[in-house]
Amino acid sequence: TTAAHACSYLDDRQAITLFADPDADMTPQLYSRLSDMGFRRSGNYVYRPQCRECRACVSVRIPVALFAPRRSQRRCWQHNQDISIRQVPAEWHEEHYALYARYISARHRDGDMFPPTPRQYREFLTCDWAETVFMEFRAGERLLAVAVTDVIDDGLSAVYTFYDPDENPRSLGTFAILSQVEECRRRGLPFLFLGYWVRHADRMRYKTQFRPLELLVEGEWLLAR
Repeated sequence: TTAAHACSYLDDRQAITLFADPDADMTPQLYSRLSDMGFRRSGNYVYRPQCRECRACVSVRIPVALFAPRRSQRRCWQHNQDISIRQVPAEWHEEHYALYARYISARHRDGDMFPPTPRQYREFLTCDWAETVFMEFRAGERLLAVAVTDVIDDGLSAVYTFYDPDENPRSLGTFAILSQVEECRRRGLPFLFLGYWVRHADRMRYKTQFRPLELLVEGEWLLAR
């Protein structure tokens, strides 16, 4: 575990992070088991919050077979039918990094990912042992978004999505999640893991717009009410 540090989600809290042993041999199979236990990946590291007096971070996932998009999500899907989606290897792409740098500079100047650098980008999104794909979203030849997605035993894990900050009307974040749900269906995988939801963190609120949603509560996945 780390020492207490400033919480990334709630301004008035201190956080502690639990890491899987970085010297252990991590495999996609072990990562899949840890994902079921609420762990996430950042670069080569696998972690979850382990705060002593706070349980605000709740792991959430979409049960793909039960998911039904709401009206606004159906509109988003139709609005973006001019976009083509292609999966490419999780490798360095100059075009991807340029879009990432624009996104972080426009949306997250107050966060610990600013200022973006090539080293930070690689250490955050790429991994030596995971089965990762970069989902490219393009309108014609123009790159609009990239969804970094891990393939695990019982689903896909949405690691991070970055997109053109000038394309707000497209709701590209929502479209990326809908596209990852469809990719789960195509692969016959039951869940899309969305990471952590924090009730009082405004930037996490979008995750509860995807219903039904399962929450990891006391080690058990339960449908949200």
